[in-house]
Amino acid sequence: MDRTFSSRRQEIVTLAPSVRDLKERCPALFLPEQIKEEYKRITTANLESTFMENLDHCIPRLMPLVMSRGGAAKHKIQKIMELLKINTVEIRREVAIRCLVVYLGENEDSLFEYVDSESQIGDFESRVVKILVTKGTTASDPASTTIIIEGTEVLQGLDVPRACALLMGLIYALNLSYPRELKYTCEVFQKVFLKLDSQKCSPKVTSLKQKLLGNPFEPHS
Repeated sequence: MDRTFSSRRQEIVTLAPSVRDLKERCPALFLPEQIKEEYKRITTANLESTFMENLDHCIPRLMPLVMSRGGAAKHKIQKIMELLKINTVEIRREVAIRCLVVYLGENEDSLFEYVDSESQIGDFESRVVKILVTKGTTASDPASTTIIIEGTEVLQGLDVPRACALLMGLIYALNLSYPRELKYTCEVFQKVFLKLDSQKCSPKVTSLKQKLLGNPFEPHS
């Protein structure tokens, strides 16, 4: 994969082959470890560890922030928070990400689709970018995800936060644009959790960063 990176990258950027075609010709590119390696080749940064470390760093300030929302957003966030009855690292991260989407004024259904079993997934063709979440057989069983891009199943068997991190890796590896309906969520993933191009943020994400991380221009005491 290292030896073919240059030619592969040139093809992806200039010719924009379909995800289905790339997966058939280069299946290794869609393995979790290779997604992380490809992301590192492109950005020189670590994908999953950086995403999780910064997400975990933001959670203590993020949760009170999202809970301050009112109206319909408050009702959605309260419903998501019910998942915390099962208090694991993965669930805390999933709740934070889902609440973040709502806080940013975007529809979490644009990113996630929840089904009770794999038999309910149906045809992939209608999903352009989607993380399908299949519930566990019991309340204590972790959910399992399937990442769909351009109607093609590209990854499965991940927890929700890991699926979000690897989806960002795939977006970079495949040179994809962010879905318009998730532009702020993806911007936070990129600029707050992955620390890429973090000095150039939209006003909404700049405001969120200051609330989560503090104002970088405040004098130190």
